[in-house]
Amino acid sequence: MEGKNEMKGKTYCVTGATGYIGSWLVKSLLQRGCRVHATFRNPQKASHFLELWQGRDQLSLFRADLLEDGSFDEAVRGCDGVFHVSASMEFGVPASQNLDNCYVKTHITDPAVKGTLNVLKACLKTSTVRRIVFTSSISTLTAKDSSNRWVPLVDESCQTSVDRVLKTKASGWVYALSKLLTEEAAFRFAGENDIDLISVITTTVGGPFLTPTVPSSIQVLLSPVTGDPNMLPILASVNSRMGSIALVHIEDICNAHVFLMEHVNAEGRYLCCIQSCVVSELIELLKKEYPRSNALRLDGVEQDSVPSTISSKKIRDMGFEFKHDVEDILHQTVKKSVEYGFLPPLEKS
Repeated sequence: MEGKNEMKGKTYCVTGATGYIGSWLVKSLLQRGCRVHATFRNPQKASHFLELWQGRDQLSLFRADLLEDGSFDEAVRGCDGVFHVSASMEFGVPASQNLDNCYVKTHITDPAVKGTLNVLKACLKTSTVRRIVFTSSISTLTAKDSSNRWVPLVDESCQTSVDRVLKTKASGWVYALSKLLTEEAAFRFAGENDIDLISVITTTVGGPFLTPTVPSSIQVLLSPVTGDPNMLPILASVNSRMGSIALVHIEDICNAHVFLMEHVNAEGRYLCCIQSCVVSELIELLKKEYPRSNALRLDGVEQDSVPSTISSKKIRDMGFEFKHDVEDILHQTVKKSVEYGFLPPLEKS
């Protein structure tokens, strides 16, 4: 396991420890022998995870609310680094709303920005935190240029704009808007205060999960199988913006967070994707993993080939290696979803 010996004994704070990535990251850090400060808005929800995390003697729980000034001060005190994973997963805001809408601003974008700045401000109050790793999203990127043509290569530089998000308002637009505004505010504040900030651009995350409910990313990934009318449009929207569905395994994305926390030369933003699939290819792979599926075809969004290459060259060139391929991701996603009861069990042959 990368960096296990080097990290043993260090202390890291993980915000949003009840989420998909956050809960797995806590598990990963404890396995590495780290001390972990895990934050919860409601610590009572921690009981579910305490049964799943090993090394609990190295774990401290903290109540922290993104909207409360100073709420993270105690949690980050004495930490070597902070993983800011916590984020709103709000998707279901109709396109008829706008940035000035009271609900959008007061319940989504403003809290996301304020919460992130609260975490960064807490880090300024302690001399021990040397780096903050922020969890971003591929929703902040686009594979289309200003003329709406596919670019040949998508990397960290292919950031979409707030204006573009507001103009298109595709499914999940508020989540993309929230991530864009939050990341922009975080890097601006970090630059003004000499904070070492790294952003991890996550693609669609799959694999097993520790959360008591099925993570949103898995619901989106399996929407061609489930036919979920709320998640299918999000998958179609991602495919329309990127030309394909970029995937990463939960273990790999957490390993990437840790790798970037520890790598002395890390800076800026890092896109993490093992491979991308056009929707038609994704559906065929899902059918293979889940034979009882009558997987849907999303009319009007399939492509004969991937218009753009979605590249993780930047993090690969630094020495990071992905462990799980697409087939492995889908196999473990389906397996866990069947075990959980999200998908009906396969008939035994």
